[in-house]
Amino acid sequence: MTEQRTHAVLGLRSPLTPEETARRARRFGAFYYAEHWLRRMRGYGITVLVTAVGTPLVYLFGMGIGLASLVDTGTNAAFEAGNGSSVSYLMFVAPALLATAAIMVSSEENTYTVMSGFKWRRTYYGPNASPLSSGQLVDGHVLGLGVRLLITCGAYFGFLLLFGAAGQPATAWLMIFSAILGGLAFGLPLMAYSASITEDRGQFAMVQRFIVMPLFLFSGTFFPLDTLPLVIRWIGWISPLWHATELGRLFSYGLAEPLLLTVVHVAYLLALATGGWVLARRTFTRRLGK
Repeated sequence: MTEQRTHAVLGLRSPLTPEETARRARRFGAFYYAEHWLRRMRGYGITVLVTAVGTPLVYLFGMGIGLASLVDTGTNAAFEAGNGSSVSYLMFVAPALLATAAIMVSSEENTYTVMSGFKWRRTYYGPNASPLSSGQLVDGHVLGLGVRLLITCGAYFGFLLLFGAAGQPATAWLMIFSAILGGLAFGLPLMAYSASITEDRGQFAMVQRFIVMPLFLFSGTFFPLDTLPLVIRWIGWISPLWHATELGRLFSYGLAEPLLLTVVHVAYLLALATGGWVLARRTFTRRLGK
């Protein structure tokens, strides 16, 4: 009681009791863990900076400027935008590069980072021993991932503007959020899978080689999906990258497509993200027991 009076006289805030601290943790635990997740990210801030700045520069110069000059002048190719108009190859490929950046970041943060929390650094066990639940750890991870995706995609979009590859300014900025949705749609199921692994036997390298790379090549990234043989076109149909890219092209330059197909893009990405989030929460709860 004396301590509380002293704090009142000095105008200081009284310290929280253990019960109040526990109540706050149960209520805001996801935000607390997201804060920890973002503070941890400062340890590899240079990597985040290079990813957010260097990657778009390399891809836009290499694929958007170099390859685009060959495609546009060598073949006189025109990519349909809708209403009988066409766009340059740079503008065609830009939304795909933005969505790819989001998926690459999500792949990075939902593989070794997750397994490290269970096996190597065991960073999940300390917070889980507190009033924070396993589900809140997943939610905090997703919130932190969303912030990193926003930083990366926002920086990437800024470079698209500088290169004149963003399309319609009034709607092109929505590409940031379609790319983030694509990153979550790919990353959250991967997070659930990573949480189920107890030993690293090269599974993540296999994911990169046999899932990420084929999706990158056969999701309408560098050419329209309907130009591919039907035997491999299905890869694009099930790929979060293709759905996110098509949404980005719609926002960027008004890609002509049926309204129903746009609804399918959004619904598919939301279903993958939601399903992955639910599975991740269940897997974390099973392994941490809380």
